[in-house]
Amino acid sequence: MSVDDVAAYPGKPRSWVYENWKAQQLPFKKVGQALRCRPADLEKWLDRQD
Repeated sequence: MSVDDVAAYPGKPRSWVYENWKAQQLPFKKVGQALRCRPADLEKWLDRQD
């Protein structure tokens, strides 16, 4: 998933995604210049936030 996909999933802005990624919270990997996240990893992360 791209940054835009991750932001759209919980209905958050792109800035929220970048802030949480920089704080080492969101499960992103850098692939070249892009950030990518597996849907299953995002689901696990969101489940832990409740």
